Amino acid sequence: MAYSIKGKGKFVARKRRHLRLRKKINGTPERPRLVVTRSNRHMVAQVIDDTVGHTLVSASDIEADVAGAEGTKTDKARKVGALIAERAKAAGISAVVFDRGGNKYAGRVAAVAEAAREGGLEL
Repeated sequence: MAYSIKGKGKFVARKRRHLRLRKKINGTPERPRLVVTRSNRHMVAQVIDDTVGHTLVSASDIEADVAGAEGTKTDKARKVGALIAERAKAAGISAVVFDRGGNKYAGRVAAVAEAAREGGLEL
């Protein structure tokens, strides 16, 4: 799939990076895929089994316990990472494949990954 939309350089570049990553990364029942989606305002993390295409666990900073918390967007991203690790552990998931969604592994994306590691998930 070729992306070329005039005036959408950053968007197109991120989509291309994500498609390139998705060719290599695939979630299995033993080691599902942890997908981090970043927008300007919010962070969403999902654990997906790609063999059946089901979301096993999800967490977002829109949820009441994270949204009501004080702090920066990076602080909320850390809380999302801790929450996804807690929910994954409860679902019996201990190891995941990390999918950064074409974003750089820095800032809020890295905060989610580090908090998930601290929560006991193996990335």
